[in-house]
Amino acid sequence: MGTRLEGKVALVTGGARGMGEAEARRFCAEGAKVVIADVLDDIGQTVAADLGADAAYVHLDVSSEDDWATAVAATVERFGAPTVLVNNAGIARYETIDRMPKEEVVAHLSVNVVGPWLGIKSVFEPMRRAGGGSIINIGSTNSVRGAAGATAYATSKHAVAGLTKSAAVELGPFGIRVNMVLPGGVATPMIADAAPWFGPAPLDNSPTEWSLPLKRWGMPEDIAAMVLFLASDESAYSTGAEFVVDGGMTADHPFKPAAAWVEHREALLAESRD
Repeated sequence: MGTRLEGKVALVTGGARGMGEAEARRFCAEGAKVVIADVLDDIGQTVAADLGADAAYVHLDVSSEDDWATAVAATVERFGAPTVLVNNAGIARYETIDRMPKEEVVAHLSVNVVGPWLGIKSVFEPMRRAGGGSIINIGSTNSVRGAAGATAYATSKHAVAGLTKSAAVELGPFGIRVNMVLPGGVATPMIADAAPWFGPAPLDNSPTEWSLPLKRWGMPEDIAAMVLFLASDESAYSTGAEFVVDGGMTADHPFKPAAAWVEHREALLAESRD
């Protein structure tokens, strides 16, 4: 058991699985009280129960302002005012512009942008009254680059970068830091769920097949380590900043093209030549 987060109360969205679960587990191991918030109720409750008395679960649709009010109130009642917020919940669905319905774009903006914005708004008052805290927004390497099929996702993650910097300016005078982590090449259920776009069993693809300098998939625990640093007082002079954890992905060519994009692109090019 560590003490890097001793005395802190953390609210982690999307905490039922993947990076959110890894963050919640690492936070508890470092002495924090943790509220896991998600829409995956059964999984989230199981994780919270496994973590014991220092963890609790609350249902939270991050696009719902009412759900946010309930989640923050439950956090205050159970453990006290949140001093750490991790805006980890997000969605990623891939499709080309010509095939993606507007509703999918709106859904990405609602969950990936409005969700963190509502989270920051909801914790501001209790966090301010507690004397400050740390807010960590989970972005993506798609916060700084584009990718075929990712117009909705990349647009939303670029927006999170603007949200992070603007919130850091507003909240800094109140002792609240706002930073952003940019994961890339991480083996999570979200990537596994994207098989229709990237091809069957995308996590079975070896990172040695594309230009990832560290030549391995990142693990949720790799991201949790950076989030822990930003949640702790060790990062006390960092705000409005982006912390990339991608195995060097953005230092080189990002990754090999998605199977669905290549198929669609070649079909349209062939049609153009006819």
